[in-house]
Amino acid sequence: MFRVKRLHTFVLQSFSPTFLMTFFICNFILLMQLIWRYAEEITGKGLGLSVYLEFCYYASMTLVPMTLPLAILLASLMTFGNFGEKLELLSMKAAGVSLFNIMKPLMVAVSLVAVGSFFFQDSYLPRAQKKLSTLAWSMEQKSPTLSIPEGAFYSEIENMTIYVKEKDVKEKLLKDIMIYDFSEGFENVSVTLAKSGRLSMTDDKLNLVLNLYEGEAFSNFDKQQAGASYIPYRREMFRSKELIIPFDANFNRMDESAYDSNPISKNSRELRQIIDSVGHVIDSVQTRKQVHYTENYFMGRDAEPRRHLSSDDSIRKVSTVAPFSPNIDSLFLSMSPSQARSSISRAVRRVEQVRSDFDYLEISMQRDNRQYRRSGIEYYKKFSLSLACLIFFFIGAPLGAIIRKGGLGMPAVVSVVLFIAYYLIDTMGQKLVKNGSWDIIYGMSLSSAVFLPLGFFLTYKAVRDSALFNTETYLALFKRLVRLKFLYRYLRIKFTSKRRNKTYGHQTQSC
Repeated sequence: MFRVKRLHTFVLQSFSPTFLMTFFICNFILLMQLIWRYAEEITGKGLGLSVYLEFCYYASMTLVPMTLPLAILLASLMTFGNFGEKLELLSMKAAGVSLFNIMKPLMVAVSLVAVGSFFFQDSYLPRAQKKLSTLAWSMEQKSPTLSIPEGAFYSEIENMTIYVKEKDVKEKLLKDIMIYDFSEGFENVSVTLAKSGRLSMTDDKLNLVLNLYEGEAFSNFDKQQAGASYIPYRREMFRSKELIIPFDANFNRMDESAYDSNPISKNSRELRQIIDSVGHVIDSVQTRKQVHYTENYFMGRDAEPRRHLSSDDSIRKVSTVAPFSPNIDSLFLSMSPSQARSSISRAVRRVEQVRSDFDYLEISMQRDNRQYRRSGIEYYKKFSLSLACLIFFFIGAPLGAIIRKGGLGMPAVVSVVLFIAYYLIDTMGQKLVKNGSWDIIYGMSLSSAVFLPLGFFLTYKAVRDSALFNTETYLALFKRLVRLKFLYRYLRIKFTSKRRNKTYGHQTQSC
């Protein structure tokens, strides 16, 4: 009993550091990919280091559920690959310990990680995602850092374009300045030219102060005559002039309440409530469409509430008189032209009314369906990512025992390939759910349904010491197939030659 406990401790001590290392490496790689996606929106805004660190913190927290399965897959591959490469796995099996017993402590540990992943996604992840979305939106709305280039038009200031031919960095002087002001519209643009100028910002960082020297300004004299053929303009010459330009350079955080209705900021209980309530609304609308438009608008029974439509079979059961089925075409032809036009106009109005009602309900259904499916995706994603931790362990541990290659090379390649395949299948399932092709539970469980049998298969092969990835086995099989092929050709040639000899001999005797 003591030997087994020491063995379990040894396995856990070998797995834990590897898991922590791979977790931080995978989280960092995914974080860099996320930052690269937001690079154009958040860079060049003059934000402080604390804002970027806060963004990286919340981004890394939102990536934890996706990082855990990849880290478990890579760590289990490396751990059991090292066991096999160093012959430690062979020693354990020689001592009478099966692979399943070796994996037992890690099964318990990974199960605890999977449960912790679910509670992390249910409690902390919604807040982290809401804060990250709010922070990213605030960073995108932040005005860019004022950096006017030389010899190019700068249009980052609202309703204004500035051209500077040359900049004197030592004197902090701008030379040969052209300013186009579009605040009154493109037809009433005002132009300001200056030989030099200095740019500064007010203490509250809400306005730019541009001091211009030796220049002139042009603008329309009468704004109402901008579209006329003759436009009087005003020319102003100055030695020095000060322009106040509105430019908010402060970082203003958006209100987090704007994301309260977003499914990413909901826990499982709130998502379940949304799914139930919105699903009930969708079902009621569908029932309304079926009952209201099928029963009330069929054969004009809304105008005659006491009249009920009965089938021919039901009429035959209660009456001896044969049911009368009129010919609609003959009835229509028997009408006078005025009656026919009136009937057609009433029918057209009825159809247009029903169609407009259907269009309105369709728009309402699309909105409700989108909310229903997005909430369902976020709800089932919490379970699928937690289950992925167990699935990837039962893929990585037996695969490492079969491959018997440790280190970070081969396990990293195999892990990345498997994880990319899992991600692509999961993304395909989500798209099928979003466009309404599949039910939510089927689309969100697609990746698990594909990889769970693979985990069972690899575990079965590893427990039975199968040479699944042994190249010598496949090479021997190939050689055997080649021998069989040559044997088949030899027998075929021999049989064909004997048959030809018999045929030739028979023809000789006949002659």
